[in-house]
Amino acid sequence: MGTPDFAVVTLKALVDAGHDIVAVYSQPPRPAGRGQNLRPSPVHAFAGSKGMDVRTPLSLKSVEEQKSFADLKADAAAVVAYGLILPLPILNAPRLGCFNVHASLLPRWRGAAPIQRAIMAGDKESGVCIMRMEEGLDTGPVCKTGRVTITPSTTAGLLHDQLAELGASLMVATLTNSSIPCTEQPSEGVTYAKKIEKAEARIDFSKNAAEVRNHIHGLSPFPGAWADIQGTRIKVLTCEVIDQRGVAGVALDDQLTVACGGQAVRLLNLQREGKGVMDAATFLRGFPVPKGARLT
Repeated sequence: MGTPDFAVVTLKALVDAGHDIVAVYSQPPRPAGRGQNLRPSPVHAFAGSKGMDVRTPLSLKSVEEQKSFADLKADAAAVVAYGLILPLPILNAPRLGCFNVHASLLPRWRGAAPIQRAIMAGDKESGVCIMRMEEGLDTGPVCKTGRVTITPSTTAGLLHDQLAELGASLMVATLTNSSIPCTEQPSEGVTYAKKIEKAEARIDFSKNAAEVRNHIHGLSPFPGAWADIQGTRIKVLTCEVIDQRGVAGVALDDQLTVACGGQAVRLLNLQREGKGVMDAATFLRGFPVPKGARLT
């Protein structure tokens, strides 16, 4: 049960490990592209290409959908970024239970955006937990855990890919045996990763440079942190901290070194609206930013 690219990795790993996938559940096709034609989710597209039974209900709350799911007589459900609430009859239907790939070190960062929030908060590590699901929001007991270091250059996109691979291998390892021991989550250290709002994307150079970097990298590549540079909204995808000082938001040179509330950041990869991502040198050839320019 899954929807985005993140979930495809686990589905493929389960297939490669020899598991019999009795059905695949995914979000319904959505309008996409210029023509707004209905486009199946990445999981739907992959499963369909393999000839699997794909189901795309709008909800799992009806008695009919719950019976249809129970009739599969599945041993287990692997749930990865599915996007629908699983009612108790669904959770109880598989013989061994429903198991979720959650992209954080639970109980830290329960909720919708754990990858982005971990980087934005300056966490030194992230990881994946395989959790036996229950009705609470990411509250179930943890069966396996894997850890990944967050470095100053780690972006949400990079961490996403690392955790997708790690989660897939851990799910396969979890479902290797019919006996799956899990441990209750501790009651201390609970935090919630709320959904990223558009208003959060604007860069605040009054914060210290490390916070600005974490903000930029936590929103890279999507939705992309942005600043107004000479009247144009520019997305910033990566940067690095520089030990220089000046007035917050002002360019300290003509190489995109920008002063922050403490130290400075050098912007490394940027994107103008309607154009692709460019490194700083390429960007500056078409959009010079002189020393003293103010970024807001």
